[in-house]
Amino acid sequence: MNYKSGFACVTVLTSAMLAAPVVWAQDNTARDTSGVYLSGSYGGYKSHGGEFDDENDLFGVGLGYKFNPFFALEAEYIDFGNFGDDDVDGKLKGTSLGLVGRLPVTDTFGVYARAGAFASSFDVDAFDESETYDEVNPFVGAGVDFRVSERLTAFAEYNRYNVDIDEDDFNGQVTNDGPDFDTGRVGMRFQF
Repeated sequence: MNYKSGFACVTVLTSAMLAAPVVWAQDNTARDTSGVYLSGSYGGYKSHGGEFDDENDLFGVGLGYKFNPFFALEAEYIDFGNFGDDDVDGKLKGTSLGLVGRLPVTDTFGVYARAGAFASSFDVDAFDESETYDEVNPFVGAGVDFRVSERLTAFAEYNRYNVDIDEDDFNGQVTNDGPDFDTGRVGMRFQF
């Protein structure tokens, strides 16, 4: 085997080795782009606002319907757990309903934006007073996703939520109308 034929053989083998994962990924991700999906996520958040400044973990589970590669409707349950300081403690959980607008960058990677309504139950214990606030507020977010297999997609996203309280319920000792939440999380979606 001379130099030129050896080089050609190495070139063909290298090309085949590099192309195989791409072909496998295309076969592995070729699927109908519409349908029902389940999601699960875990992350952290930073709450801002008066006595509610804190950091903690959150988790979420969701159910969505993807109409096409560009749009989806998603309902989600999110638990923020407990946060606050010694005098003011909050516990927040709720459900959201939102629209997802997605821009596919490649067959397996995309960026998206979310917006919708967050129906929350916010329990506040402050200065020997307790109140529960059930409200609906808007939320917004953005994220990226990567299709791992035909039915499984990994995602990472940022969302912004806010909740309201009535500071008069605590004799003016709570100095704001409610915290805002900046969240970052990662998760997986399984499409049926």
